[in-house]
Amino acid sequence: MLYFPAPASFTGEDTAEFHVHGGRAVVQGVLDALNAFDGCRPAEAGEFTRRAFLNGKIDLTGAEALADLIGAETEAQRRFAMSRAAGAYRDLYSRWQARMTRARALIEADLDFSDEQDVPGSVADAVWDELAALSREIGAHLDGARAGEIIREGYNVVLIGAPNSGKSSLLNCLARRDVAIVTEEAGTTRDLIDVALDMDGYKVIVTDTAGVRESDSAVEKIGIQKAIERSSTADLVLLLTDISSPIQVSRPVTAKDVLRIGTKLDLGGGGGSGDGYDLVISSVTGAGISGLLETIGKRAISCTASGSLVPARARHVDLLNKSRKSLDAAISGEDNPIELRAEMLRTAANTLGKITGTVQVDELLDLIFSEFCIGK
Repeated sequence: MLYFPAPASFTGEDTAEFHVHGGRAVVQGVLDALNAFDGCRPAEAGEFTRRAFLNGKIDLTGAEALADLIGAETEAQRRFAMSRAAGAYRDLYSRWQARMTRARALIEADLDFSDEQDVPGSVADAVWDELAALSREIGAHLDGARAGEIIREGYNVVLIGAPNSGKSSLLNCLARRDVAIVTEEAGTTRDLIDVALDMDGYKVIVTDTAGVRESDSAVEKIGIQKAIERSSTADLVLLLTDISSPIQVSRPVTAKDVLRIGTKLDLGGGGGSGDGYDLVISSVTGAGISGLLETIGKRAISCTASGSLVPARARHVDLLNKSRKSLDAAISGEDNPIELRAEMLRTAANTLGKITGTVQVDELLDLIFSEFCIGK
């Protein structure tokens, strides 16, 4: 047994840990013995981390980072979680909140002492340029929201092509296992099939889709529609064409980034750069696969390598947008009474404080800590 006296423990409370052998019978025997004591109960999901937050040991961004660290699947996710757990985001948002609070204090001081002889005509005038600069900083931070989402959730690659263009074979090749059914029959894949890969430490989600063609089958039409919809939101679309028997997809593919991939190189045919392909591959022999993986990896890294802190969660993005909206309303509201503009700054600062938990948001706590496993 190890004893951790307060306040140096993780939760800030007196804590004891039992280290026992991992066999189920041994663990259950220890739990049965502990449960025999009055007032002893199993911990709820995330209860220890929640106690650490309530006792001021960590802020909400640190608690969320711990949840992400526990669930990290790739090196990039681990580094992203560690940067937040170390307090980088808490420090950034706290500085912004302090700048808003200081500006509001100057404005309210200007109101309170405007009749004094030794106070300049308007102390508050100088703060608006500083607040405009702060708004630009928040905007630049929000521009990186997609990078944070890609690190946490994954870089989305969608395979699109006519039936029998080699999509399922490529998915199986990338996954190094039989994930999708591969046959000579056209239209085998009817639904979306996702596979998560680790590429250079980044999570990449590759999605196989139904072959895009004109069809009278109601089920196949649904699959094709899903394919088109998923491709429109993908980070990267691989548009596959069988170079031994080229057939173009019957519907236009719209995506931010599209690579034309010639497949079935082992069967012969065209496939040179003059044929309009970015890469040519064979899922059977492995030809060109390493180059394809390198290309995907570079694109995933380029979408996340912003070199600065980026928003980590949708909750943060929402609150940052609301805070900036109130901040901009205060800056641009020259025709409004100064008291109203000061109130807008208070709202902006308080909204920002909800990210770290300096402004208490009780309704969020259950949602945040429910993500943890029991015992964390």
